[in-house]
Amino acid sequence: MTTSRISDHAESAAPPSKTPGFVSVPDTPTSTSSSNGSKKFGSMHTSMVDSKFLSHPEELGVVAVGFSGGQCKPGVDAAPSALIESGLLTQLRDELGYKLHGDDTVHLYTDLVPKDDAPHRNMKKPRAVSAVTRRIADQVYSHAKEGRLVLTLGGDHSIAIGTIGGTAKAIRERFGGSREMAVIWVDAHADINTPETSDSGNIHGMPVSFLTGLARGDDEDLFGWLRADNLVNLKKLVYIGLRDVDAAEKRILRENGIKAFSMFDIDRHGIGRVMEMALGHIGSDTPIHLSFDVDALDPMWAPSTGTPVRGGLTLREGDYICECVHETGSLVAVDLVEVNPSLAPANDIGAHETVRAGCSLVRCALGESLL
Repeated sequence: MTTSRISDHAESAAPPSKTPGFVSVPDTPTSTSSSNGSKKFGSMHTSMVDSKFLSHPEELGVVAVGFSGGQCKPGVDAAPSALIESGLLTQLRDELGYKLHGDDTVHLYTDLVPKDDAPHRNMKKPRAVSAVTRRIADQVYSHAKEGRLVLTLGGDHSIAIGTIGGTAKAIRERFGGSREMAVIWVDAHADINTPETSDSGNIHGMPVSFLTGLARGDDEDLFGWLRADNLVNLKKLVYIGLRDVDAAEKRILRENGIKAFSMFDIDRHGIGRVMEMALGHIGSDTPIHLSFDVDALDPMWAPSTGTPVRGGLTLREGDYICECVHETGSLVAVDLVEVNPSLAPANDIGAHETVRAGCSLVRCALGESLL
């Protein structure tokens, strides 16, 4: 696997620390080695919420995914490094008390990208995306099967094929197949096109169709690796923040009775009531995977993303969604995707603000509180 090492130098806005990433500090008493050789950091876990489905809620498995192949704009692969260098993992360790499991690399997966990757069934780079998401599924599963919370830093939203696929498999195994995992998909876009309905052919607009079985792979190299235990039930899928949905996707949502809360619903009911309805639909006894595309936020708050759409969530509304999901005690995994620092003009603060917003969302999902 090809990887990219993270700089040891945090941005000036980050809290003072010598270790912004996964870097081991031998002389720090809170650093220990686990039996599998990974590093674990942290002291007292500060969350006041009792986890219903994690056997080690104080432990956090982090998968940093530097992959942009699900769409056509370069730069989103640099997001994990930007998030880590801003001090995110240091904050999770030192302020929230998580023990982090991982290493000091961002995975680039260049060893999995084939030389010949012609379009197939209208999908662009299908073999690369299939191979990378399969590897990601294994990485996420390796943490989730241990009963720890998993945080994935992307990358474009195609990586959710792997993150959700890996978590769903682990949940089924850990609970003997007796539980189905729910997915809360926070996004301006539904990302539920099938290969045949997509106008662009970009796979970051298709992950939900593959994860729910609406789209199926042709063979092992073209998403055929997805099995029943990687999939999620359409009745356990909830969208929040939709405002740019393709005509074919609207038809898919209607025909399958998928629960979706658009910005219209948030304007009408308020984010508090929308979260009550969303969580009520899922039920109180269901593990939750939260997949958060930063373009769910209005470009005022997160301008450096590949497909910004005006009229989105405020940062406070985004934080509230994450806080509510954490408060349930049902959260088992979080994705943060589509931060693209390269899209801001030179000397523009947009990239910095988007990274800051992403860090805030993650901290809220993992239990940051004023009390």
